Amino acid sequence: MAKREKEKARRGQPERRPVPVINPDPLEGLAEEQFRLRQEAGWGNLPGDPTTKTEGQIIKENLLTFFNLVFAVLAACLILVGSYKNLTFLIIALVNMVIGTAQEIRAKRAVDKLTLVAARNYRAVREGMEVAVRSDLLVRDDIVIFGPGDQICADGVVRLGSIQVNESLITGESDPIQKNPGDELRSGSFVVAGSARAQLTQVGSDAYAAKLAAEAKKNVHATESEMMRSLDKLIRFIGIVLVPMGCLLFYQQYKTLGLEVSTAVESMVAALVGMIPEGLYLLTSVAMAVSARILAGRKVLVQDMNSIETLARVDILCVDKTGTVTEPRMEVQELVPLSPDKPEFLEKLLSSLYAGEAENDTARAMAETYAREAPWKKTGEIPFTSAAKWSAAQFADQGWFLTGAPEIILGSRYETIQPMAEPWAREGSRVLLIAAYLGQPKEGEALIPDLVRPIALAVLTNRIRPEAPDTFRYFAEQGVSVRVISGDNPMTVSAVAQRAGIAGAERWVDASALKTDQEVVRAAESAVVFGRVTPEMKKRLVQAMQAAGHTVAMTGDGVNDVLALKEADCGIAMASGSQAASQVAQIVLLKSDFSAMPQVVLEGRRVINNIQRAAALFLVKNIFSFCLAVLSLFAGFPYPLLPIQLSMISALCIGVPSFFLALEPNYARVEGHFMAGVLRRAFPGGLASLFVVLAAEAFLHVFDMPVEMLYTACTALVAFVGMLVLFHVCRPFNWKRVAMYGAMIVGLVFCFSCLQPIFEYTNLNTGWTLVLAVLLVAAPTVYRVFQAAFDTSLRKLREELRPWYQAQKLEWRADWRNVKNVLLRKKGGKKG
Repeated sequence: MAKREKEKARRGQPERRPVPVINPDPLEGLAEEQFRLRQEAGWGNLPGDPTTKTEGQIIKENLLTFFNLVFAVLAACLILVGSYKNLTFLIIALVNMVIGTAQEIRAKRAVDKLTLVAARNYRAVREGMEVAVRSDLLVRDDIVIFGPGDQICADGVVRLGSIQVNESLITGESDPIQKNPGDELRSGSFVVAGSARAQLTQVGSDAYAAKLAAEAKKNVHATESEMMRSLDKLIRFIGIVLVPMGCLLFYQQYKTLGLEVSTAVESMVAALVGMIPEGLYLLTSVAMAVSARILAGRKVLVQDMNSIETLARVDILCVDKTGTVTEPRMEVQELVPLSPDKPEFLEKLLSSLYAGEAENDTARAMAETYAREAPWKKTGEIPFTSAAKWSAAQFADQGWFLTGAPEIILGSRYETIQPMAEPWAREGSRVLLIAAYLGQPKEGEALIPDLVRPIALAVLTNRIRPEAPDTFRYFAEQGVSVRVISGDNPMTVSAVAQRAGIAGAERWVDASALKTDQEVVRAAESAVVFGRVTPEMKKRLVQAMQAAGHTVAMTGDGVNDVLALKEADCGIAMASGSQAASQVAQIVLLKSDFSAMPQVVLEGRRVINNIQRAAALFLVKNIFSFCLAVLSLFAGFPYPLLPIQLSMISALCIGVPSFFLALEPNYARVEGHFMAGVLRRAFPGGLASLFVVLAAEAFLHVFDMPVEMLYTACTALVAFVGMLVLFHVCRPFNWKRVAMYGAMIVGLVFCFSCLQPIFEYTNLNTGWTLVLAVLLVAAPTVYRVFQAAFDTSLRKLREELRPWYQAQKLEWRADWRNVKNVLLRKKGGKKG
């Protein structure tokens, strides 16, 4: 508890003091004095955890690392033996740390500003007036008005009105739950239909969702992307072998070979420094932070850094029709009477149906056109839900009336109006049936078609977003398949998708006809447009695409998209849509502009491609140093490089080029596994460096050449191979890469020719000069041979393992779904 209060104080919330609980009038809300008292007493709805790290945490995490501790110990060893020149690796580590910290802090500030812009307002009641209040400025006992799409921001109790709430995000149960006065609301759930005034009872870290999140953070490791997972494994492996390897190297150099203490320490430090990828993890963090800052500048809020990598691998993009393909605002195009009722009757019916607060975009469009002062008194109501696809209202002395999807309301009798409805649907319009119901409709139960009396068809349209055709054309060119998933009539959605230029949009399926998992899987692979999709079916379709090996991104803006956004590999929400969608998604488009999507995907590709390319440079040195250290233990020869010499190679062949390359444009689609791609580039270079250095060691022993010149020759050989690797990594060259590559060559020549005393280079005699020349000439051929051999072996291994891997992948996904179903059954939920 003390820790929690300290964290609140750090974020600006005072320590809590007792304040009496009151029950304000739901129509009046809190008085200003009551609100101030609760705010000053620490009863504000401040989030349990900040969305980003503090600047102090960023500095601490970059400073207090395992490898910085290793560097400090190695530096102490060199100082003890008086080898001050070899401390240059500390300069590289310090520069890396400063650059990384500065970039992360800049990205944090940009994201914090954007998070504030993205923060949603709630309608609170204060002194009898409705006011817009940010969620973190609400207090306990506040009266808040919740409507469709709102996410419940704190625990509360319904005081007035009635709403349907979906608690799937916290319980796994996707069926809407009716909440009436006196019923409790749990934070993290969201409103599906209706409107209610609720009193907040538990706020901030005391709320249900905050407690769940805190408990999850205690017991479950955060999900990491494949790239970060691979890097973590690499760092962990190096950390495990580093200490015993250092001890063995020192013992072997000092005791076995009889070298002086200073020489043995220098050799040991050189080997360990070479094994540490000091800038790799930092480079990754910096590149991700810079990417988040670039996207923030384009009004794209990244709520999960791992989503940047996921975007780079996306090959299927699922979009909702309304708000993505079309503009969210709907317009009434036509009203088609279906009964002999007088126009006055229809006018009164429409005015009564759409008076008051609109539930969704369709209702808003109808209200703008037909809503007047309601002539009939409403005595009963069943709100619209995405699952049922109809709503109902009862009026005194008039009976029950329905509005919704014609084929759903009429069922088997739909063919009676089909000739009138489908031409509009084929043109891409939404068709709404208005009908009388001669019985008592019940929520959650099917309607009886014989009791339905059609009155009129309302035809509504959404305009295609002007930028949509170009955006979809871009994705087609990039090999990203677009799928449209909508709750509308499939013919309507197909027509709209074709007008928007989506390839294959004529292949549509009515999702309401999909009953078995096999049918869902087949439809997910063959169809492009899915209509009459319920929120649960959207999630199942995303799961089916993932099970087929696809990386799926989902865009949406409504409550009905929440389950699919949560299930997708990357959820992308429009900020203009429901709050629940923005809360669940990893990425939020603050301008709600779908044309920003290509830039978002390209940024993901740029970051991952560049990190993968730069990581290969780091691992060349690590592979070489590790293999050479192991061989030197058994072969009984001195480690042929000094720390200061490795620092020069690290800076000019790896450090500077990698940071340059990590920020370049590189928009090819990311495929394959991160570490496999890195090793494919790094192993040939590491093995080539090892080969030429071992060859130099062999010449030393066979011809009894001066050992003090070995260090200079090996440094030149490793630097040359490093430039060969950099040459291949930089292809194809542009003027920037040519300039960078040329600058690195000039830097190496300058170090060897003008800074010999600093780097402890010695002039080579004739024998060593000839050996160096032979090995320099042979190095490109050796590198190409290792590269060809590694590519061939990797290709054969991939061909042999691919069938097994695909089978295992499908089996793992099936097993995971079974595990989730078992867990949900234990909680009383439904199968996923």
